Amino acid sequence: MLVAWAIPAAADGCSRMSHDGQGYVVCEVSADQEPALRLWQDGADGKPLRNFSNVRATLAQGESLSFAMNAGMYHADYRPVGLLVIDGAELQPIVTGASRDNFGMLPNGVFCTGGARPFQVIESRAFASARPDCRLATQSGPMLVIDGDLHPRFLVDSDSRYVRNGVGVSPDGQTAWFAISDRAVTFHEFGRLFRDGLGVRDALYFDGSISRLYAPGVNRADFGRSLGPIIGLVESAG
Repeated sequence: MLVAWAIPAAADGCSRMSHDGQGYVVCEVSADQEPALRLWQDGADGKPLRNFSNVRATLAQGESLSFAMNAGMYHADYRPVGLLVIDGAELQPIVTGASRDNFGMLPNGVFCTGGARPFQVIESRAFASARPDCRLATQSGPMLVIDGDLHPRFLVDSDSRYVRNGVGVSPDGQTAWFAISDRAVTFHEFGRLFRDGLGVRDALYFDGSISRLYAPGVNRADFGRSLGPIIGLVESAG
């Protein structure tokens, strides 16, 4: 069960949004902020960080966490299922095969930052073929929006509902939107948020049921089960 407690407002960039009767928190990151976006997996001791408190403990003096959320599916030992690139170093290779779980509901994809464009969501097999440069990259699945279309397996009348989170990129690659639903939603509802509500042509699902957000600007600090990869924006004083 996810629980949020009240914390002082300390950052901008995240706001509440309603779309088709569902509530979401959406955190916007612009191209000039890309260098401040970070991906975390392990701490200095080589062990997975697993939660937002441990992520915050890694920050240098004068740095603060503007927002953070889980950033892809992971194994029981909290290691990522698919590709993970942090500061240009590949920590986990890409996976291109289909599987029965959400990750392997092809097409799946990769969120890549700091490459040819500030932000990209690229279908996994296309990514594996092109091998684009990325400062940060995390693989997950399924794709929510593919070149302006919803994933073909999403059903309007699906009864599969979870709190879900993911990321979408503006058509020019200059803006990334990280979103999480307030309540349980279907894949179709979540995909429509990105396609119709935010106008993105490519968006990637991060996870559901364990989805959580740290965003003091909207009074959110969710906690629950331990996480694998975590993505977030770091602000520096001054």
